[in-house]
Amino acid sequence: MNEARYPILPPEVPQLRGQRVLRWLGHLIYWLSGWRIRGEFPPVAKAVAIAAPHSSNWDGIIGISCAYALGLRAAWMGKDSLFKFGLGGIMRAFGGIATDRSNRSGAVGQMSRLFAEASNMWLVLAPEGTRKPVRKWRTGFWHIAQEAGVPLVPIAIDFEARCFVIGPPYQPTGDKARDLAALYEFYRPFRGKGGKSALPLERLEAEAQGTP
Repeated sequence: MNEARYPILPPEVPQLRGQRVLRWLGHLIYWLSGWRIRGEFPPVAKAVAIAAPHSSNWDGIIGISCAYALGLRAAWMGKDSLFKFGLGGIMRAFGGIATDRSNRSGAVGQMSRLFAEASNMWLVLAPEGTRKPVRKWRTGFWHIAQEAGVPLVPIAIDFEARCFVIGPPYQPTGDKARDLAALYEFYRPFRGKGGKSALPLERLEAEAQGTP
């Protein structure tokens, strides 16, 4: 299979060790899907990567396959209930992190501590949280990156062009409105399945009314 279709992962980025069968399966699914990757992974050891717009179940399937094909060791958050009944080991093997709801500081504090303890870690989140159009993004990703002091890496899911577009890393400034506006500018050109915009409805309505 043509390795040239994949960007090279910098050594700073967390990478898989072993798991040859899953990596081969990832190669196969990604190859057959016809999707591509544009852009380069930034050489940062720790980051919160956000992917949008989420408009199809295939987004996740192909995205996960792509990660395995690349050898990217990505982490993701899940409800603690998903890690029960003997599934914890399997979920963690696939990069899952159980959200500790009993922790007073919540998921943001939990993730911030994990970033501090890890030598390298890429946490991948979907700011929309659903395939349907949303009024607002869930901004937990911003709070995690801000508290952990790590950059945001935007990844656009361009369904029309069938490619994932990796954007430049963005370091949160502490001004959430300003940071979101900058991220919206990156995502503006991209559309999901059925022409779904990457921008939330609240932002689209504000722009239609001429509100900055």
